[in-house]
Amino acid sequence: MKGLSRIPALTGALFAAQSAMAIQLDITNVNSIQTAASTIAHGMMSYYTGNQTGGTPGLLPAPYYWWEAGAMFGSLIDYWYYTGDSTYNDVVSQALLFQTGPDADFMPPNQTKSEGNDDQGFWGMAAMSAAEVKFPNPSPSQPQWLALAQAVFNSQALRWDNTSCAGGLKWQIFTFNTGYNYKNSISNGCFFNLAARLGYYTKNQTYLDWAEREWEWVESVGLISPIYQVFDGTNDDLNCSQLNHLQWSYNAGVYLLGASVMWNQTTGATQATWEARVRGLLTATSVFFQNNIMFEVACEPSNNCDTDQQSFKAYLSRWMAASSKVAPFVADLVALQLQTSAKAAASSCSGGNDGVTCGTKWTVGAWDNTWGVGQQMNALEVIQGLLIDSVPGPVSNTTGGISVGNPAAGTGGDTNPGAPTGRISTGDRAGAGILTAGILVALLGGAWYVFSIIPPSPILFRLLSGMLGSSRVGDTEWYTDYISGG
Repeated sequence: MKGLSRIPALTGALFAAQSAMAIQLDITNVNSIQTAASTIAHGMMSYYTGNQTGGTPGLLPAPYYWWEAGAMFGSLIDYWYYTGDSTYNDVVSQALLFQTGPDADFMPPNQTKSEGNDDQGFWGMAAMSAAEVKFPNPSPSQPQWLALAQAVFNSQALRWDNTSCAGGLKWQIFTFNTGYNYKNSISNGCFFNLAARLGYYTKNQTYLDWAEREWEWVESVGLISPIYQVFDGTNDDLNCSQLNHLQWSYNAGVYLLGASVMWNQTTGATQATWEARVRGLLTATSVFFQNNIMFEVACEPSNNCDTDQQSFKAYLSRWMAASSKVAPFVADLVALQLQTSAKAAASSCSGGNDGVTCGTKWTVGAWDNTWGVGQQMNALEVIQGLLIDSVPGPVSNTTGGISVGNPAAGTGGDTNPGAPTGRISTGDRAGAGILTAGILVALLGGAWYVFSIIPPSPILFRLLSGMLGSSRVGDTEWYTDYISGG
């Protein structure tokens, strides 16, 4: 886990005492919600230096990984959508466009050595959100939001891996990265989510077919259980026969929105099937709520959420709100849980010497002496999501969409999105480091099933979480850190 003390822009003195101030939130008042969101967004952006002299647009300072920056800019697109406040629009556009890379597929040279499918997916979903909410378009000479989302989808469809487990996406893109032999729910969930939303926007059935294929695959290997729990991942060296049973809130959320969009885009018996899936996923999110207040069940009780995990509630909040727009039958339960969580989140935003710094735990009724981008983003998404009923739903190319697409983006010229399914050779899968990590996952994978029934001690939980349970997005250091004593 990356220590909070490593955040360079902050000093311990700033957080020496908790102020009596707090975010004031009336969940029934639009102005109150907008003001609270503005305060929290300002606090979140205080960590960002990419738009300053000497900074790199789109990057957050250590200990934050590239994927979380993409997620943060996604939250600011949501912020503009919900509040109409364009304060951060230019910064968001600059960051997204700077990180697109030479092929306009969010594979920038400064990240490709460590980039995973889920990392790329979070940036792609930010671009998708920009297209859906009519975020101001880039100039015609620059990559367009819809085309960027299509490029991410197409490049990942080419990575669909039939060499093991009868399909699915690997966590990592490159063989030299630890975790290459891990097929995780978030990588596949980002692909599923993006496919469904592209199908909605473009009305191209190929995307919806891919979403169906992805869902069937995650169900077939057990990453989504018969009662709609979403487990973290599985090792393809064992042909996906053993699961890591940790549950993270963002995994549930990414499938919830994708399934909700699929319900919206289908009819008859197929739509009924998707409705059952949506209802099942929403019911299964109960594990992430105490008295209707959201919490990260796998790490908050043991106080060992790492930097990535401290942002996961943001994405469940984001995707629950969005789901209620495209699948209105979930709106009542979503509203109850978001309203209760938003009030609790506002109470947590009572720390630091500014009195409005947000913490990790919403269940304690006060600031918990933690801070960071993730904590701010969590509170921002759950609070601004209360405005979902006051904004229009996502647009499509038949309902006012203004973003220009490119069905061949990310394919090198193929006009059928995702038609090729690239195969990975045996040689590509070689590498002693990857093999060692695979063996470790195999040895420990079975233990997670036990721990999903009988919680381990905090010490053992922390050890195993650091080694195996982190499909921490972008963090390929978890095994290296362990064997080196880090």
